[in-house]
Amino acid sequence: MADIGIPILLIDDDRFMRAILSQTLQDAGYLVSQATNGKEALELCRTNYFPIILTDWVMPEMDGIAFCRAFRKKTAECYTYLILLTSQEGKDKLIEGLEAGADEYLLKPVNESELMVRLKTARRILDLESSLQKSLEEIKQLSIRDPLTGVFNRGYLDQHLPNEIRRADRYVRDFSLIMMDLDHFKKINDTWGHQAGDAVLQHCSRIIAGTIRREVDWVARYGGEEFVLVLPETEQAGCQVVAERLRNLIATSPCLYRGENLSITASFGTVSRAASDSPDAVTADTMLYQADQCLYQAKASGRNRVVGSSL
Repeated sequence: MADIGIPILLIDDDRFMRAILSQTLQDAGYLVSQATNGKEALELCRTNYFPIILTDWVMPEMDGIAFCRAFRKKTAECYTYLILLTSQEGKDKLIEGLEAGADEYLLKPVNESELMVRLKTARRILDLESSLQKSLEEIKQLSIRDPLTGVFNRGYLDQHLPNEIRRADRYVRDFSLIMMDLDHFKKINDTWGHQAGDAVLQHCSRIIAGTIRREVDWVARYGGEEFVLVLPETEQAGCQVVAERLRNLIATSPCLYRGENLSITASFGTVSRAASDSPDAVTADTMLYQADQCLYQAKASGRNRVVGSSL
């Protein structure tokens, strides 16, 4: 039996053949969708993902070979296993089908046992591809995330902050940046040890994650105890509100470490650019520099405060 619920797209202009194959596949536990030619199938594939597609070779409007070629040109996140069904024999035909993008080749009339074996092979390959994609995604996350806090790392910030600024320019949107630094962090490490310092950084990262907008704002670890918060479509007043909220939450939420409440405060430097600002005047370096200068002022004037500016 197949894994219940695996979608399959069956493409064949012969209604009788479609009915027979569809019933066979449904009896094996697959979810079957049908199309009468390659053109109709491509339309279905625009809005649906089919891990396995069985397509006849000879069909009107768009045959199986043309469908395979067109389908393989699409950009897809997940792989689809294509099985070409045909009554045409010969090595040349087999090569033509495989070169068009088919993974497998079955002669008609289709033998049910042979079809089930080929589908089992398809599922095995799809499982391997899924595992590979998962591993690649995990590797990607490791390359862009800070291993201690789980937020983005400096490399990600350096690469993506310029893109965010260009996007704000293109769509004429407000844009803000917050640079945050934990106060007297060295004292925490010296008094309680580096593991306590790690716990404090993780604690603050969770507070930040719970404060910013999901899938809009993002945060990166900039240095040892410094974080940069990127706030697209946020004007200066809104940026100040976010920074002040964070400042208050950190100051009033001690980090519990081995039964002790470790008090923490943080200083903030913010910088904002209005949608009307000239694009030429705004770069990632200028915004980071201005936020750093504001952070320095917040530190110099007593810490545990927010100092902001606009470009």
